[in-house]
Amino acid sequence: MVLKPNLVLPSAVVSVGDLNRLSRELSSLNDFFLSAAARKAGAAPPPRVTRILNSLATETNKYNLLDAKQRQNLAQELKTIQAIAPVMHISFASEPSPQAIERILVWLRTNIHPYALLQVGLQPTIAAGCVLRTTNQVFDMSLRSYLDRQKDYLVALVKGAVGD
Repeated sequence: MVLKPNLVLPSAVVSVGDLNRLSRELSSLNDFFLSAAARKAGAAPPPRVTRILNSLATETNKYNLLDAKQRQNLAQELKTIQAIAPVMHISFASEPSPQAIERILVWLRTNIHPYALLQVGLQPTIAAGCVLRTTNQVFDMSLRSYLDRQKDYLVALVKGAVGD
């Protein structure tokens, strides 16, 4: 049985890779505190916490990263999210802006699933728009597919303009 996590993902957490980085960073933080307990205090500076981990832990979910139990709970929640999060692949003709990805992700998490993750790719052949793939469906919202669907109409327009 998979438990439902109580975590709120910030929009900076976009992909499975982001979840993996967060897990590795939490593991590194745990390793530091374990080794610091064995050494005298102040022997080594603590590792810097990334903005994304800080946003996830302290700003969004009120976890204290100095507390071992809370770090362990956060790591477990991330593992659970990795197991249940739906991953969608979205391809664009050119590199999308971070703001565009954030707006898409916020919409997906609000309307589809609170832990939706995106894998963003480039596919120049789509001309404009995007192609969204889930595990069992493809949504082709590209200019290329739109023009393909309108092929007969476009041929008739050209024939009418040129004359028979």
